[in-house]
Amino acid sequence: MNPLTLSLVLMMMILGTLLVMTSSHWFMIWVGFEMNMLAIIPLLTKEHNPRSTEAATKYFLTQATASMLLLVAAIMNLLYSGHWTTMKLINPIASASMTMALTMKLGLAPFHLWVPEVTQGIPLMSGLILLTWQKLAPLSVLYMIMPSTNTNLLMIMSLASIAIGGWGGLNQTQLRKIMAYSSIAHMGWMISILTYNPTMTLLNLYLYIPMTATTFMLLMMNLTTTMNSLSLVSNKSPLITIIILTMMLSLGGLPPLTGFLPKWLIVQEMMKNSNILLPTIMTLLALLSLYFYTRIMYTTSLTMFPTTNNMKAKWQFKTPKKTTHLSPMIIISTLILPLSPIMTILD
Repeated sequence: MNPLTLSLVLMMMILGTLLVMTSSHWFMIWVGFEMNMLAIIPLLTKEHNPRSTEAATKYFLTQATASMLLLVAAIMNLLYSGHWTTMKLINPIASASMTMALTMKLGLAPFHLWVPEVTQGIPLMSGLILLTWQKLAPLSVLYMIMPSTNTNLLMIMSLASIAIGGWGGLNQTQLRKIMAYSSIAHMGWMISILTYNPTMTLLNLYLYIPMTATTFMLLMMNLTTTMNSLSLVSNKSPLITIIILTMMLSLGGLPPLTGFLPKWLIVQEMMKNSNILLPTIMTLLALLSLYFYTRIMYTTSLTMFPTTNNMKAKWQFKTPKKTTHLSPMIIISTLILPLSPIMTILD
């Protein structure tokens, strides 16, 4: 893609997201969502092949449907209350429609089917943007309308997302689909605590974005998209393989890595609110995600013959890509757990 065109598309995507996050007018929020959606389509079709075109079409249809539902809910609330402000979502039907539109944009269950299909058909860089940056705008709107949302509806969606995010990734061999199902499960954890403590949702988002971004950067550095190609990286660069597997376990929430921190604080916050059954079910469902991450670690590291075989291994050339930015990202994504007492005090 032309650098000028790429910079224009990225600027439009960032502008659309910032417009959504800073607006208190439903029409401007809808305009921001439309700008963001139309700007990311060229990034999804950066590689001109039928799979990327199909993925971009699925993404466009899903997001257009969600935007239409959002605008209908905003107009319904306008007719009921007489204003466009986001702080007073009075009509319960408009509130439920708005919640479904935003969860469809986030990829929560039962509107999750587009996430793995779109992520699988696009390049790794586009998948990184789709699973990190594209979550900011819908979550910011959900954060604003949180007092007006239906708590039971959000809880059902969050539990279904955690379950589907774990079950869906069990039999996958494509790393992009695994990351997509991981995103669905993480979104379920964020939404589950939204009604109890919205600040905890932001903390989970702040930790999810660097973990997912670091994992995608490591995959892009080695050009690995499947478990078979990941298993060959150990001959070329064993240290990178260990870091990738550590990142996978951190995404799964295994202590003492960073991914355990948001799950621990969310369960603790729910226990403070006398809710014991829900965090118990969520913790048990999180074991599914941890299982398929552990399966990746087993199949890529523990089943490899411990010698360099030139018939299987990639040529051991030095990578021309700069990796200076990866060091702080890896530290943030794996070693933040000792800061948990500070976060608990601040909370």
